Amino acid sequence: MKEWWIQVGLLTVPLLAVYLNIPPPNLSPALISWRSTGMFFTFQGQRIFYRESWGVVGSSDVVVLLHGFPTSSYDWYKVWEGLSQRFHRVIALDFIGFGFSDKPRFHRYSIFEQASIVEALISHLGLRDQKVNLLSHDYGDTVAQELLHRYEHKRTGHINIGSLCLSNGGIFPETHHPRLVQKLLKDAGIFSPILTRLMNFYFFSKGISEVFGPYTQPSEAEYWDMWTALRSNEGNLVVDSILQYINQRRKHRDRWVGALVNASVPLHLIYGPLDPVNPHPAFLDHYTKLVPKSTFSVLDDHISHYPQLEDPTGFLNAYLNFINSF
Repeated sequence: MKEWWIQVGLLTVPLLAVYLNIPPPNLSPALISWRSTGMFFTFQGQRIFYRESWGVVGSSDVVVLLHGFPTSSYDWYKVWEGLSQRFHRVIALDFIGFGFSDKPRFHRYSIFEQASIVEALISHLGLRDQKVNLLSHDYGDTVAQELLHRYEHKRTGHINIGSLCLSNGGIFPETHHPRLVQKLLKDAGIFSPILTRLMNFYFFSKGISEVFGPYTQPSEAEYWDMWTALRSNEGNLVVDSILQYINQRRKHRDRWVGALVNASVPLHLIYGPLDPVNPHPAFLDHYTKLVPKSTFSVLDDHISHYPQLEDPTGFLNAYLNFINSF
């Protein structure tokens, strides 16, 4: 019996070694197109991917799109054309650790750094003195809150924010319900490197499918695009580090919620009410109570955590109605 277990162990070790070093999937034509039409700039030695389109002639309006976790700027592809028909410039980036941007190992990922990257991009594009509209989702909501705090306090290098629209983000730690896999990876400690290497397409797609509505599930090709963008530059190996943003939200709750409460710019919320991460009605009730100056749009009952992908038409209409209202 002992010899049998030894043989199994000897067979398992090389198989596990091969599995843990499985190469990332090839980029789909859609992702190749997205990357090829984008550019990179450097922030503190790290390459940051961004994409920009020039739209309406004769307008000076700019919108900057801030994506969620664990995906990338590609989250905005379904509303990109519609935004380009309204704005002079449409800009999106992959935060450090996401998408096609660099994903350094043993890096201290933080919301503060991501906000500084957005500020650096705005400066890089020559928009420091330009009013910009922020449109954010999920993780990007918290980055937007930090940018808003800096704007309201006139911090050096701040972005001149013209408006802010949030969507389905954990902006209140008290109403945020992270998924089980997020809790496991965030708090795994010394086991994190093992769990991140064991992550594969099956577990990824199963986990993220839980935050889409039953009638708005992505196709398998769309799941593969999300997974491929995450695996690019071995992004699966830094997920546990990025997830510390959940703890940062709790630690800096007063700073980031206070930015919304005391905002001087137009605020709006686009909300998919089937969201299990920020469930209805608790989240919306809390939002309208704490941020009464904000307007909001609630999409159809079957729309969940990724409204810009699940209902791009409804999402775009809600956002443009907000923009055109002031």
